[in-house]
Amino acid sequence: MRSGYALAAPSAGPADVPSLGPADDGGLQPLGWLPDTWPDLGPRQPGWPFPLNGAWRWEDDESVSPEDPRIDAVFNKGSVVLGSEDGQSFSRLLTTGPRRGEVWMVADVGAVPTPGDQAWGFEEWVRRWHTGNGWWD
Repeated sequence: MRSGYALAAPSAGPADVPSLGPADDGGLQPLGWLPDTWPDLGPRQPGWPFPLNGAWRWEDDESVSPEDPRIDAVFNKGSVVLGSEDGQSFSRLLTTGPRRGEVWMVADVGAVPTPGDQAWGFEEWVRRWHTGNGWWD
């Protein structure tokens, strides 16, 4: 599946982890799948550069309109979707750019590294997510 996206996934990526529960019950999405609540903002392009180097809360940015193409780029470029937290927040593994290998949360209000500026890599994120220990500390 990695080659179908024309990208080099970080080591210990989603394809290397067994299923951690049903995707429709908060489990890890199969690689290449999207949650039912994923917004239709155009085609996914995980091999293209992820457009951010730091958190961006476009909800608080008065210069941003709902049709801003940068929002679509944040949702569609440079990442694979790991799952959905509450239907509108999506955990994503960055596959390109200077923050490649980090997990970010993207929602309708903005995008932030998980759990903060010192983002977790996939292995740390999945361990904490799966056990529920240390989630968001």
